[in-house]
Amino acid sequence: MEIHLVVLVLSTNAFSIECMQKPFMRIPYTGPLPAPIIVPKYANTPTGAISALTNFLSAPRSPLVPSLPKSHGLTVLLTGAGVSVASGLADYRGTAGTYTLNKSYRPIYYNEFISNHEARKRYWARSYLGWTNLHRAKPNNAHWAVRDLGKQGYISHVITQNVDSFHPMAHPELPTLELHGYLRSLVCVHCGNHLPRKEFQQSLSALNPAWADFLAEMLETGALDSEHPDERRKKGLRSNPDGDVDVPGAPYTTFRYPPCPTCLAKPPMLPDGSQSIVQIDADGAWSQQSTAGVLKPAVVMFGESIAASVKMAAEEAIDSASRILVVGSSLATYSAWRLVKRAKERNMPIGVLNIGGVRGEENFYTAIQANSDGSSGVRCSESADKVLPAVVQNLPYRCAP
Repeated sequence: MEIHLVVLVLSTNAFSIECMQKPFMRIPYTGPLPAPIIVPKYANTPTGAISALTNFLSAPRSPLVPSLPKSHGLTVLLTGAGVSVASGLADYRGTAGTYTLNKSYRPIYYNEFISNHEARKRYWARSYLGWTNLHRAKPNNAHWAVRDLGKQGYISHVITQNVDSFHPMAHPELPTLELHGYLRSLVCVHCGNHLPRKEFQQSLSALNPAWADFLAEMLETGALDSEHPDERRKKGLRSNPDGDVDVPGAPYTTFRYPPCPTCLAKPPMLPDGSQSIVQIDADGAWSQQSTAGVLKPAVVMFGESIAASVKMAAEEAIDSASRILVVGSSLATYSAWRLVKRAKERNMPIGVLNIGGVRGEENFYTAIQANSDGSSGVRCSESADKVLPAVVQNLPYRCAP
């Protein structure tokens, strides 16, 4: 079924998204990466990958890694969008990823979101349509396998680039650092107040009844059942990661969003010492006359810095481990790649389980012998949801080192 915007009963004549200056930042590695370097050579099949990963996770500490307290020395896991593909979510650089199939896609940038009312309308309209599918999605077998590896004494921490909250959902007892934030909440850029996304979604429905009817029809017809870009394209939609659904030609400028309730009740002081203004229209939508009360998703947007405390926590997780395993990430973003670089500088064995190429992987395995069994490093190009559960079955429970 092809989706048409006539069901919105909105005036497309009002559609006039402001021209936005192209950002100076370049999205890294949107083109294909070199083919994966399989290490050891026998890890080129699912069975071989399972064996090599089992050896990697069960190997004793490398004598080259700096000494660690007795309670430390397990594997730290670094995950990316590829680990959530089996949950029905889109990724960025996989074989069916957004950058692979949609060459014109570019995400919204932090400064663009903060400074441009029309950009926020467009962002929240697309997020409104995509949130339901993201909210309904659940952790997959890879997440449950990570939980089990933690319980069995092989993993100390999880660092994830994903914003879907699947890791803390699947294994709340295993320390998890959400490097790029999470979509389950919003945060006010002026007062720092947090708001649950579910509550915000209800406010968006109340402020945009025609859009709510459109979303209900899409859900009823199953138009949002799959996030696969090809399936969405057949229905007149463009699917992107992190709950972003683009409907070409949609009157995004008609969309409305609420202000931060804390700022509305008590407008904060601005950095220059002046009193902010937070105004709403007759229905409660944020007014363009406002100078505060802007809510953003609690994620690190492109062009936004990761909090110093999060950076430090990630580095501490690396430094307290004896090896690192990357799952479902091409390491295209510097925030993730730098952590593997740090591990490499500490002489930590590096494992990678990712379909397709990975940034800088040619430098990870230069010192590994050709006849290695995977204990000193492993590189597999297999699906995590298929391989990791089998690895769990191979590994016995063990005490912390």
